[in-house]
Amino acid sequence: MLEDVITAVKEVAQQVIMPRYLRVDRQLKADGSFFTEADVAAQNALLDKLQKIRPAAAMGEEMTKQEQEAQWLKGSAGLWSVDPIDGTSNFFNGLPYFAISVAFMEQGKGVLGVIYNPATNEMFYATEGGGAFLNGIALPLKRYVPTLSSAMANIDLKRLDRRFAAKVAACPPFASQRNYGACALEWCYTAAGYFDLYLHGGQKPWDYAAGSLILKEAGGSMCGFENDDYWAGSLWHRSVIAALDPGLFIQWRDWVRANRKE
Repeated sequence: MLEDVITAVKEVAQQVIMPRYLRVDRQLKADGSFFTEADVAAQNALLDKLQKIRPAAAMGEEMTKQEQEAQWLKGSAGLWSVDPIDGTSNFFNGLPYFAISVAFMEQGKGVLGVIYNPATNEMFYATEGGGAFLNGIALPLKRYVPTLSSAMANIDLKRLDRRFAAKVAACPPFASQRNYGACALEWCYTAAGYFDLYLHGGQKPWDYAAGSLILKEAGGSMCGFENDDYWAGSLWHRSVIAALDPGLFIQWRDWVRANRKE
């Protein structure tokens, strides 16, 4: 099934998404986020192909909230979770940091994940128990483990409460921070070792379903702000504290939790 999903994702990228790159207007959704005609067309194409691979409930980012919730309730035994273009603002503005994210979930967790950036031809993928890969190369790519003070972090500051975001920005325990605006790739870049630390204030299933599996299969660790069990967090607004190295993860988790409570 993995190879079929990879093929489907590449076909949608080549036939539906990239011909529209820098050629579509963006529109505003009710929740304040952006979408384009490419998002909708890609989601429709993906869901059609995925149903032919394995018929199951399917939840897409461009569905209404009611449709998403209904599909989730139908999908306890098996569910496709799709973000047709994660990083729509980047896609619209011509920044080559966006991705298609597809996961197959069972009992609420990803068991297959495929994340593809067609602008850079980076294909990340994983299956439960089968390891994680980038274009056929096992993850992680970087083996060097920094200290917390020399680490590079990927942090979405706008998803944190203002007081804590100000603390992270003004008094960070790490050396450097980046955020490029595509959750799926943030998980993958942490799994690859490009980022040492990851922090996000709240994601939805299509943001974390594939990426969390890829990080786990690369040997990474994750939890939420309140729960050591990452999967115990809120389904529709799940926070992320993560790192590739287990020792670094503990230091990062402890720093985040201590400083959020001050």
